[in-house]
Amino acid sequence: MIAINELSMSYPLEDGSLDVLVKVNMQIAEAETVAIVGPSGSGKTTLLILLAGLEEPSAGTITIDGEDITGLDADALADLRRDKLGIVFQSFHLVPSLTALGNVSLPMEIAGREHARDRAHQLLERVGLAERAHHYPSQLSGGEQQRVAIARALANAPRVLLADEPTGNLDINTGARIIEALFDLNAESRSTMVLVTHDTEIARRCQRVFHLDNGRLVEDAGNAVPS
Repeated sequence: MIAINELSMSYPLEDGSLDVLVKVNMQIAEAETVAIVGPSGSGKTTLLILLAGLEEPSAGTITIDGEDITGLDADALADLRRDKLGIVFQSFHLVPSLTALGNVSLPMEIAGREHARDRAHQLLERVGLAERAHHYPSQLSGGEQQRVAIARALANAPRVLLADEPTGNLDINTGARIIEALFDLNAESRSTMVLVTHDTEIARRCQRVFHLDNGRLVEDAGNAVPS
């Protein structure tokens, strides 16, 4: 489902360049769950941003579902994100002028899917927010906002789900509930999931674990949970 080949990312500095990713290689099968762990500043979020097609790498290729996304223009990348990707951000990124229901419905309405609001209601019920469907983000707690974000990311049944520190802004108990919802819904949708986290316990729930440090990616076979 995902193939990363010799992927590098550098940012120019006044006296040279900052190498964030260095010749990263990875193969991820359909419906597989993968965790990427590493210290702050190791390039985890940068890798996820590149997978989402939100930035262009300095070198290398990313293939998603058989398509080299590094060769796509802005319109084609937007179509890819609409049709094949679901993204859960650490900071939620909900539309403040839309209710929880509206936020979850939005990607389905953009894609022209029928019965978008019915499915949005079902997803909100699955994450325990049926009674909060008509509340705006400002009226929801951080944990509730993240559950809305998860429901939104899975609304179009994406082939690939990308999650960037989904519990990073939450307390331990709320974060545990969020992770349960994330893994349960992802298992139902059979999406391929790439989860960036600093939490090794969360990472161990994935089938494979990779460590990213100093821009280099190494698989930790000993910490993976059997599929």
